[in-house]
Amino acid sequence: MDDINQVGVDDIFCLGDIIGYGPNPCECLDLVMRRCKATILGNHDQAALFDPDGFNPMALQAIYWTRDQLDNGPGSPAQVNQRWDFLGELPRLIDEDEFKFVHGSPRDPTNEYVFPEYVFDQRKMEILFGKVKQFCFMGHTHLPGVFSTNCEFISPDECDYTFELGREKLMVNVGSVGQPRDDDRRSCYVVLDTDARTLNFRRVEYEIDKTANKIYDVPDLADGLGDRLKHGR
Repeated sequence: MDDINQVGVDDIFCLGDIIGYGPNPCECLDLVMRRCKATILGNHDQAALFDPDGFNPMALQAIYWTRDQLDNGPGSPAQVNQRWDFLGELPRLIDEDEFKFVHGSPRDPTNEYVFPEYVFDQRKMEILFGKVKQFCFMGHTHLPGVFSTNCEFISPDECDYTFELGREKLMVNVGSVGQPRDDDRRSCYVVLDTDARTLNFRRVEYEIDKTANKIYDVPDLADGLGDRLKHGR
């Protein structure tokens, strides 16, 4: 948020998975509720609300712990209910003119992964881009980059962290603020400049060891969740 303030962002769109792995689910929810113009339902947010499906044991244990944290504060009973109500009302996608916002993919907004290697499957790319009017922003894989209709995946390094929007359809993975998986430990998010028609991938340093130690201190959160932060994968 400090970096966002310095850049001068007007509106913040959160693409989901606010909770589910980290040690401060209530605080993260409060921050998103306070600061974001729009928020999408992520698969971990959905799992906190309903029966988790397809989760590995480490993720499943974290979800059950997260539910307990949401049920027991901090804050007043009204604040506890407000967090649950917020999660329960999150949309699966948002369409704003030429921009679509999802968590997973334009075909399955919550659960479908779009990995960089999918560019080798032209039919899959055609199906996904068939659901996109112009530009689709997504997360879920935690791997930042731009997918083009030419079956290319351009990583932030390959475009020097800035990508110009043209007339071509694009799918943009914004990366992950809380759990990067592209071997870069820094938080990642995207700034969309609608005037300059550019995307800027931002990488932000944070106190990784402090966050990992919080995870290690919680018996119901696997140490692997803290280790992962230190390696960015």
